[in-house]
Amino acid sequence: MKVSIQVVVNKEQVSLKVDSRMSLVDMLREELGLTGTHIGCRTGNCGACTVLLAEKPVKACCILAADVDGEGITTIEGLSSDPNALHPMQDAFVKHQGLQCGFCTPGVILSAVAMARNNPAPTEQEVRRALAGNLCRCTGYQFIIKSVLAGAREMAQASG
Repeated sequence: MKVSIQVVVNKEQVSLKVDSRMSLVDMLREELGLTGTHIGCRTGNCGACTVLLAEKPVKACCILAADVDGEGITTIEGLSSDPNALHPMQDAFVKHQGLQCGFCTPGVILSAVAMARNNPAPTEQEVRRALAGNLCRCTGYQFIIKSVLAGAREMAQASG
């Protein structure tokens, strides 16, 4: 059964008819072409599909698209307010070698941004806690943690 939904995705109003059983990650990728949101496990364990829903990080594979009617969603594609520049957290990942293979990166960055918006000067332990739901199979997380700490500082400086 198809249901009509209206959502704001990356600050753009979108009206769609989606299957009532379609996940948010499938809606983003298949209906809107936003493939920066990756599919890893489809069980909510890896965090590759993390997006911001009402500014909070959520696993898009575990949420039905029909359940986000009327909500605001930010994906990695819409994170920067300037389409020709990186968001400060993205920039920090580039500068501090936090990218690794890149598969987990969009979800990690969105989780990090949500944490840094609420905690502009996190400790390493707070960063580790915020990223606990995001798995990276490439690394021991050292460069990711370093990138998030730098990104949080850059976000704080940019805002003010």
